[in-house]
Amino acid sequence: MSKDINQEVSSETSAVWRNHVTVPDTPKGFTLRTTYPTNPDGAEVMLERWEAGSEEPPHSHPGDDMTIVVEGKMSIQFFIRSETGLVPDGEKVILNKGDTGYIKAGRIHDAKYIEECKLVYVHDKAFGFSAEN
Repeated sequence: MSKDINQEVSSETSAVWRNHVTVPDTPKGFTLRTTYPTNPDGAEVMLERWEAGSEEPPHSHPGDDMTIVVEGKMSIQFFIRSETGLVPDGEKVILNKGDTGYIKAGRIHDAKYIEECKLVYVHDKAFGFSAEN
């Protein structure tokens, strides 16, 4: 559970969640606020906002990632590649407010945003996204 030093600031009122932008060729309902690392061995951090009902198709990332759910509820489905295409690998993982999820580099997954979500997303080194069909 988060504790605000200043009780008048929350995830609803903090300037941290302002100045999000849309990015071309990304799913509908997605905005982000990011900075680019100057350390070649650093991590890229994004503050993501997703509208309820939005989703990401199956994809993978070149580095490990960590998602912290600040507000909302989301699901992640992992996949493996078979002769007939992608097939689910295990049950869906549900992340709720306060949960943290980790995904290994190259692991194929999707993401669905069940409720409006505010996420802190951390990617090992520079972010990358590969659509998987």
